[in-house]
Amino acid sequence: MKNILFLILISIPIITFSNESNYIFGWTHLEDSNLKTPRGGTTTGPEVNIDTQASDYWNQLQNPNLTKFEKDKLAILAMQGKYRVYFDFMETMGFVEDYQPKQPYQSWATEFVEVVEEKKDFISLQHIIVMYFKQVDGSVSDSVVMKHWRQDWKYEDSVINTFVGNETWVKTLIPWSLKRGTWSQSAYQVDDTPRYQSYGNWNHSENFSSWTSKETWRPLPRREFSIRDDYDVLVGVNIQTITPTGWVHEQNNKKVVLNQNNKVLAKEIGIARYERIKDFDWSAGKNYWKTTHIFWKEVRSAWNKKINNSKNFKIIKEVDGTILFSKLFMMADKYAQGEVEVIKNIQEVIEKHSKN
Repeated sequence: MKNILFLILISIPIITFSNESNYIFGWTHLEDSNLKTPRGGTTTGPEVNIDTQASDYWNQLQNPNLTKFEKDKLAILAMQGKYRVYFDFMETMGFVEDYQPKQPYQSWATEFVEVVEEKKDFISLQHIIVMYFKQVDGSVSDSVVMKHWRQDWKYEDSVINTFVGNETWVKTLIPWSLKRGTWSQSAYQVDDTPRYQSYGNWNHSENFSSWTSKETWRPLPRREFSIRDDYDVLVGVNIQTITPTGWVHEQNNKKVVLNQNNKVLAKEIGIARYERIKDFDWSAGKNYWKTTHIFWKEVRSAWNKKINNSKNFKIIKEVDGTILFSKLFMMADKYAQGEVEVIKNIQEVIEKHSKN
């Protein structure tokens, strides 16, 4: 599938835009043109129709007779849907001599979020990107499709995998006194490798449902490691809040240098805003997931086997000149075209790209 191969070459997050403004939130005292122009490209998409109706899950969350556990599950399920997403990140303060804030970062996407597994105490949500671009002649491009990130939620989880730097995760036990009533969230990359994992509580009031994580270590995101090498780990708190027409993911992050006694270089805030849209053509993404979901289920199973049987493990992104996500996406493409035997090679690929 050419759309998928195109995205493999240019990676995620791929679509960004520049939007000059005279207003700089948090840095109004600085005369710095870089802060007025978020870094990124100039790609834009066609207009979309925002769905202004409150979702069924939002309406159900307003039921005062539900238990907290029932509301927790409804809030997680409320994140499924069809969205326009805006991502905004900005450094807010620095802690080193002669610190200068870096350019803010902005990107956007259109994607749907689908439940791929649901049990009494577990929910898995898969994000699938489907995008169209405005072209120079005013026309709109063909669809570009890609399997995006995944989030798994587990009630009263006993074990989480903690990122410790250098692409390495260590198994951490959660005592009963801390896990009681909590949900863990595990975020996974496009190739289903771990991104971060933490746990926290959902809090509900009359018309408000929000989850706050414990402080969480995670690798640098692509928006950072593709241009930065002056720090090693993001250490932050995630907040995910349900709104009538979507949800919002907030981040409060520290940029940490590991080889200097965990020195904090700077702090940043981030917001990913998911707004439900309607009358959008998702067919290419739906078809991709229909033809590859069994392949990706086997990838998830292989990673779960590896992770569950390891006290610690390390991800090896590149082997023999090939990047893991590129290899898996090409295998998924072959599977979708009828070469079903490639599914037998998944475990071998996972083993080559990881070690205990």
